[in-house]
Amino acid sequence: MTYQLRIKHTTGYHYEKGAMASFNEARMTPMTTPEQYVLRSRIEITPAPWSYEYRDYWGTTVTSFEVHDPHSDLTVVATSIVDTQEVPAKPQAVGWDDLTPDVQDEWCEYLVLSDWVAPAAELQELLDGLRATSERPGDYARAAVDLLHERLAYVPGSTEVTTTAADAWAAQTGVCQDFAHLSLGALRAAGIPARYVSGYLHPSPDPVVGETVEGESHAWIEWWDGEWVAWDPTNAVAPGPRHVVVAKGRDYGDSPPLRGIFSTAGGSELFVGVEITRLR
Repeated sequence: MTYQLRIKHTTGYHYEKGAMASFNEARMTPMTTPEQYVLRSRIEITPAPWSYEYRDYWGTTVTSFEVHDPHSDLTVVATSIVDTQEVPAKPQAVGWDDLTPDVQDEWCEYLVLSDWVAPAAELQELLDGLRATSERPGDYARAAVDLLHERLAYVPGSTEVTTTAADAWAAQTGVCQDFAHLSLGALRAAGIPARYVSGYLHPSPDPVVGETVEGESHAWIEWWDGEWVAWDPTNAVAPGPRHVVVAKGRDYGDSPPLRGIFSTAGGSELFVGVEITRLR
């Protein structure tokens, strides 16, 4: 199964008393990967900035830009057309003995238990039990993400971008970012390299060609099992043609869609909207 998706992602800030200048990074350009191909992508920024584009350490395309004129609003519109496809199931390829020091050294950055992902003590006890009964890392990974999916409720707006995995576990609620962070911590605590993936998700299980719908910025994970295996812990599914990859990294801190600093005498308000259309 293949889709062609058009994504229009609009975001930015309204400044209560205007901004004199702002300096920003946008991670809103989808990646071309073995599972998806970017046919077209552009970013339009208002007011007109000075900008340049580069690829960061994690392989994500970053548009860095500066606005030096006074402005009351900053608007970033990213429009992309991406071909996506079903991802074949990957076999569980490695055993615990294959997670050697060489593997851990190669993927050391995806093993760090930062505050974003570190499991709470109560959760760690449950994970230790799963680890003891799992024959392979892949078995443990599926058991861990299934546990988190069963125990946590998905509640939009229940957490913030600064919420840690331990906070979400304590609340027993979260959003896709929290499910991803909790899953990363569970895997890394067992010595399995795992990374954060962000992008978009078409909300319909059977998208209608030509219909524009309100989409979602979304987050999921990949873990190393001889090769990278993707999983969407929020929805308990393997990512497929409805998922569009934009950025990868250790956690949300490596992949926010828009991040920057600005000079203003008042407050600011973030706005976000995502529209997704299946073209074929």
